[in-house]
Amino acid sequence: MSHFINRREDVVTEAIDGFLLGCGPGRLARLDGYPHTKVIVRQDWDKSRVALITGGGAGHEPSHAGFIGEGMLTAVVSGEVFASPSVDAVLSAICAVTGAPGCLLIVKNYTGDRLNFGLAAERARQMGHQVELVFVADDIAIAGAPQPRGIAGTVLVHKVAGHAAARGATLAEVKAAAADAARHVVTLGLAFTTCTRPGDAANLRIAAGSAELGLGIHGEPGARVIPAANARELVATMVQELQPHVPASGPLAVLVNNLGGATPIEMNIVVRELAASTLGPRIELLVGPGELMTALDMQGVSLSLLPLDAARRAALLSAVQTPSWPGARAIAPLTVLPLPNIATRTFVGSEAPAVAGLITAMGRALLASEEEVNALDRRIGDGDTGSTFANAARAVLGALERRELPLAQPDQLCLALGDLLGRSMGASSGVLLSIFFTAAGTALAQGATPTAAWATGLERMQAYGGAKPGDRTMIDALAPAIAALGKGGLSAAADAAKKGAEATAAMAKAGAGRASYVNAQNLTGVPDPGATAVAIALAAAARR
Repeated sequence: MSHFINRREDVVTEAIDGFLLGCGPGRLARLDGYPHTKVIVRQDWDKSRVALITGGGAGHEPSHAGFIGEGMLTAVVSGEVFASPSVDAVLSAICAVTGAPGCLLIVKNYTGDRLNFGLAAERARQMGHQVELVFVADDIAIAGAPQPRGIAGTVLVHKVAGHAAARGATLAEVKAAAADAARHVVTLGLAFTTCTRPGDAANLRIAAGSAELGLGIHGEPGARVIPAANARELVATMVQELQPHVPASGPLAVLVNNLGGATPIEMNIVVRELAASTLGPRIELLVGPGELMTALDMQGVSLSLLPLDAARRAALLSAVQTPSWPGARAIAPLTVLPLPNIATRTFVGSEAPAVAGLITAMGRALLASEEEVNALDRRIGDGDTGSTFANAARAVLGALERRELPLAQPDQLCLALGDLLGRSMGASSGVLLSIFFTAAGTALAQGATPTAAWATGLERMQAYGGAKPGDRTMIDALAPAIAALGKGGLSAAADAAKKGAEATAAMAKAGAGRASYVNAQNLTGVPDPGATAVAIALAAAARR
């Protein structure tokens, strides 16, 4: 599997340097000592307050460095990917930022981190520093686990502790606030894939159609494998697992964390389903959705719940100056405003059996060819052209069945089709065909002949869409069909459309549309899907 890396050995140090370059001047710096010491610190730190230090293996970005800044962390210590940092690296961070008020180490509950941070704390105390530790063990995936893992809920602990430290609390008070948050926060993850280390081949442990519930942020196997159901069912499963671990009533904060490979669309759907779940009415504050503690490219999410009291609420809502904290905000009810009162055209249905037969034949042909045209589009685009034309066919056939189309008035029929396709077809094709029928209908209403009206519609399509014959679009089928229609009727138009669509297979460059971004090697030999759909529809009309 390919990655944007140079050498595997340099992944973490080069990533840290890139992160610091993007943070802006005067904010963050790293200690010298690459590659063994990977410590990021605040440049503006004056040691007058309690310092907060955390860290662990790399691969969880933006944790941990993304949360350094006023109101949260003071320094972070990174190991290699998924590997605990060394004792010396942690000790260097302590010595770099700890003043008389002392420092708190916030440690995720993994053996390596406990040992290395713990020994560094002991050595720092020998040197005269005040050092305390809080361990975060928020993972509830494995019932009765003797050492629950520390995962995304750790970010909420950082925020609560940072709020206390920023307000000048003592080391004992900061530790108490952090320990309180750590004791109450719970997290559960779910993913469709595990993670892939930079430079490694993809790990295919999780079978297609399955998901792992409770897998770790280093790719450790989950507590159990479940079917990869829809978002509503998956969120409901996570909520059911989490619910016994929080109080039966009272407000909650929820952190919705992208484990690295989920898309923003998916994350927003998770929020929607979470708000509609049995816990939804209790969610007062939302953190995310977004990447907060990832597992490289893992396609999954985790949910962290923290019961709210006055102190935790104030801590989560306080402002910070960090690169990656997204803020906490209320889940507001959906607000739906009325549509503006725009002028809409209404059409009165009328009967014309011959016209209805042509429309029916064309619509059925487009429905039958949906997968065929999609298959063509998958070779050069996003694979939905057949579905786009099928959507148009369903809308038109539905209007025909409801007797809503003015079949006996050609100008009104064209205008009605223009409105219908503009609303229902979608994609650029829908807008272009809406322009075509609207312009043609307007021309007919002004007394143009049918041939002249079709030509007007085609001219408007080209003017707005920017394509012309030879640009490898549906115009390559439509333009010759309109030219042939006036001379030889519908059969001649269908033959011309077929030849025009077939000719696009030899066009090595597209002048418009998404295919214009595709290279000649992929285009050659593949007819344009839009032109093919036009040819299929006209062929059906001619047979009728």
